[in-house]
Amino acid sequence: MPKTNRHQQLKENYMNILADLAVNTSAIEIGLAAGGAAIGIGAVGAGASQAVGRNPGAMGIILGASLIFVGISEGTFILVAFVLAGH
Repeated sequence: MPKTNRHQQLKENYMNILADLAVNTSAIEIGLAAGGAAIGIGAVGAGASQAVGRNPGAMGIILGASLIFVGISEGTFILVAFVLAGH
């Protein structure tokens, strides 16, 4: 009998862990979205620095375009964070 009781107790513990994980998944999703935004901003910065290195005369145009893309990346993250926070 003690073996069955222990098995039932472990099963209930696993179910509680899964239930807690289902409630807290929005935090994981927001973290993944923030990581994606950071990768996007890093890619924009790398591309902008390479472009300026190849053509220094176009620095103003490249800077403007890169700021627009960084804003789009950050804006997307903020929208995702608000949607998931309301979830």
